Amino acid sequence: MSLRRFIKSRVAKEPAVAIGGDPRLADWETVATIEDEKTAVAWRDHLQSAGVDAACLADHPLDRFGHGDVFLVVPPEQWSRANEIVENLD
Repeated sequence: MSLRRFIKSRVAKEPAVAIGGDPRLADWETVATIEDEKTAVAWRDHLQSAGVDAACLADHPLDRFGHGDVFLVVPPEQWSRANEIVENLD
């Protein structure tokens, strides 16, 4: 294993869903509440690919299957655009 590969694998990644009061997301607005991590992360990735800053946030740790209330959040100034994207994908 090369040194570069070893160092890269040791870098801590941020969790897909932030748990609790993440101060970076404190004033962000909720676009949707989703019941599982996999779906929430897919929506987050879709919004990010559309140029919207988005994150997943949960008040409590998810269960072992990744289920729980996951909030899809965006900065207040991007809420309208994010909501438009989410609403028009029916």
